[in-house]
Amino acid sequence: MDCRSAAFALTQIATLLELHDEDRFSVRAMQTAARVVASHGETDLGQAMARDLAAEDVIAPAAIEVLRDLATSNGSALLERLQEETPEGLLEMLRVPGLGPSRIRSIHDGLHIDSLLDLELAARDGRLAELPKFGAKTAEKILKGIADLRATGAYVLWQHGRAEAERIADAIRANPDVLRLEIAGSIRRRMEIVRDVDVVCAVRGSPSVVAASFAQLRGVKEVLGGGGRTLSLRLEDGVRVDVHCVRPEQFALALWRATGSSAHVKQLTERAAGMGLVLAGDELRDRDGALVSIPDEPALYARLGLAYVVPEQREAMGEVEAAARGPFPTLITEADLVGALHCHSQYSDGGATISDMANAARARGLRYLGVSDHSQSNTYAGGLARDAILRQHDEIDALNAQYVAQGIAFRVLKGIEADILPCGRVDYDAAFLDRFDFVIGSVHSRYGMNERQMTDRVLKALDDPHLTILGHPTGRLLLTREPYAIDIAAIIEKAGAVGVAMELNADPHRLDIDWRACRIAQERGALVSIGPDAHSPQGFEHLELGIASARKGWLTPANVLNTRSADEVLAFARARRDGAATTAPHLRVMQG
Repeated sequence: MDCRSAAFALTQIATLLELHDEDRFSVRAMQTAARVVASHGETDLGQAMARDLAAEDVIAPAAIEVLRDLATSNGSALLERLQEETPEGLLEMLRVPGLGPSRIRSIHDGLHIDSLLDLELAARDGRLAELPKFGAKTAEKILKGIADLRATGAYVLWQHGRAEAERIADAIRANPDVLRLEIAGSIRRRMEIVRDVDVVCAVRGSPSVVAASFAQLRGVKEVLGGGGRTLSLRLEDGVRVDVHCVRPEQFALALWRATGSSAHVKQLTERAAGMGLVLAGDELRDRDGALVSIPDEPALYARLGLAYVVPEQREAMGEVEAAARGPFPTLITEADLVGALHCHSQYSDGGATISDMANAARARGLRYLGVSDHSQSNTYAGGLARDAILRQHDEIDALNAQYVAQGIAFRVLKGIEADILPCGRVDYDAAFLDRFDFVIGSVHSRYGMNERQMTDRVLKALDDPHLTILGHPTGRLLLTREPYAIDIAAIIEKAGAVGVAMELNADPHRLDIDWRACRIAQERGALVSIGPDAHSPQGFEHLELGIASARKGWLTPANVLNTRSADEVLAFARARRDGAATTAPHLRVMQG
């Protein structure tokens, strides 16, 4: 690691210390150290420490300890701990220009806001202005900061982009000449992060006239492009919107084209040309120039000799070739899920009781809940000591007995999210791990390992027969933390071989593994577990996006562990412990 990178790590630590309301002396110590270290530029940190950096009088001992950690392990245990202790949404809020850590802390403490979307809503509805030492002007400045962030073309999480798109769509639908409207683009394709909003409208009368009228919509700051059927707008909140207006008979092709991806559109356009057809604009014409009627998207694919490709799959990653061979297997839907296996309670860092979480799972139509609080090594997330685990198991037994007595067909499973330690060992000893119905193993420390070290660490953990699910396998936090270096293909290969499920962590900040890795898991015969990583009853809403990502990765119900009954999940976990895990041949189907 060079000194410039080390200085950035120290700056991050200072910011997070302030966010966590640590004393100002600790914050200033890290800021001072960052300035001194940055002055060494691209010099190797280890060499700088060996020469004179460690002797600098202005660098506090705590900062020296961080620098030694960075020099020897390429990571900082303190930084990792602070990142894990910080709600992901607060890290996202740090991206807003002019919004510092102390204000974010006040917002979080005062309004319990932990996402950029909720921050914007609070600034608009007046709640933010009512906080002590804020007021209307501060709320306006924060709204401007969010708008400036968007105006730079910065990405936002999918659910934030969708909420913005729906707000815009409602305003456009109010126009009496709009007959039909759909949100398109990357939002419709369920990309993890999105930037612009694409809307397609079937209109009454002239499409170009109707499109021009949207320049007068409330909240429009500037018109970026127009003059035809498509109008590009920049709103006051920084969002860019492309509105495509067409005649009703052109709607299907316009929606298909605006949905993309551009590479997928190009592939179908070339296929049409090879068949003597012309796909141009929002029309399809035959070799004689006659217009071919396309009433809906499935009709377009059928006319080109293809099975229908759902929007989530349109990424030019083999779907056109697969569609040419015949219909796709039925993709997973949320209705196929019968349980959730990654949920936290008040025993560790969750915000609700086990009973409350179970009630929320039941309300969503699930038949079992896997409680998986943090293990003992994860002290900053309230990791559970052995006596706490035993108390939790007694509570679960009592709750399950209550369900039986009341004739309720629901069950709570005893799980744990056990840390995968730097040496590759799964937290707790084998005898204690035997107490759990299932074990999720996750990396929560030493993210700075190189690819070989991290891969070996996780491969070793996969050898533990107690491990049922590998949790958030790349450690990424969308927009705030890159995945750690790991050979994910090698991990998936071994997971499929030994009978460990790969988690698709559905938290919108994670979506880990991503949809691309889901394709690999399907090819290699590894099951996927779609886990909400719910820390409150509202966390079960994450399953919607998890399912979207699974569909984008071509997963079917047979590929997903928690489409199985509770008894089947328990049998899957026991099979590992008995050394009898096998990979079902039907899971090795390659869809493209």
